[in-house]
Amino acid sequence: MADYHDGEVTVQRRARLAEQARFSLGGIGETVPEVAAAFLAEQPMIVLGGADGAGRIWATQLTGEPGFLEVPDPRTLTIDALPDPTDPLGGLRERPSPVGMIAIEPATRRRMRINGRAVPTGRGLRVDLDQVIANCPKYLQKRRHRFLDPGEGGAAAGPGPVTDGTALTPAQRETIRRADTFFVATASDRGDADASHRGGNPGFVRVVSPTVLRWPDYTGNAMFLTLGNLELNPLAGLLFPGWDTGTALHLTGTARTVWSPAPGEEPFPPGAQRLVEFTVAAVREVARATPLRWSEPAFSRFNPPVP
Repeated sequence: MADYHDGEVTVQRRARLAEQARFSLGGIGETVPEVAAAFLAEQPMIVLGGADGAGRIWATQLTGEPGFLEVPDPRTLTIDALPDPTDPLGGLRERPSPVGMIAIEPATRRRMRINGRAVPTGRGLRVDLDQVIANCPKYLQKRRHRFLDPGEGGAAAGPGPVTDGTALTPAQRETIRRADTFFVATASDRGDADASHRGGNPGFVRVVSPTVLRWPDYTGNAMFLTLGNLELNPLAGLLFPGWDTGTALHLTGTARTVWSPAPGEEPFPPGAQRLVEFTVAAVREVARATPLRWSEPAFSRFNPPVP
């Protein structure tokens, strides 16, 4: 039976949403229903979160033609793709590891989270599942996808070049300021990984400095799976996908929840119940990380205004 860990319970109580969280617990299962298996089979992308060999948390994406995700039985997901060796989670090619995953379908604003342990199979990953989580469509921007044709480069061009750093460049900071979506990976103190979606109008992620980001925590399902993990383990990873370029901007570092403005600080932005502050430890930007391209967004009506 699903239950919350101590970090999640602590955050739920502090947010005064423990009763709603108990109701939302019904959305966490251990098996993939048939309708969810059909949903996964239609997707061209899944986002993964996990730890590298040094224990740092990263978020990344795997892509493929629909059908590359398959549910052979209700407790197993197979992924017919592997991270490229240039990917910060390239180690998943070599060793079993806990992973958190989220599949989103921007065209219909549907999403689901699935967590478990990934085992490399040579050409892909087999994930033995322990959590299957239903999520609401709030803050998802509507987009439609296509794969590049061979004449446009397609998969044959491969990833690269790769840029590493310990702080965000001016161009990377501008990418984040314009972002309407990113993904955040966290893990509990036991190493159980989770990946989640964050969305809002462009500018909802504030670039405080080349090494510090802040974003609002909007009203959700009160589970607080991400903030609960951060309560126990501050390590986190972010992925800012280049929807129109295929570039992947990966960040790893630490994050903390900001519950109220400090004396002299400006009030929280509209819709923000709390803020999350992320401190960058390392950056990896991979050009042409995927041949997948997406249309311009239709913004969610739930997105609060950005000052």
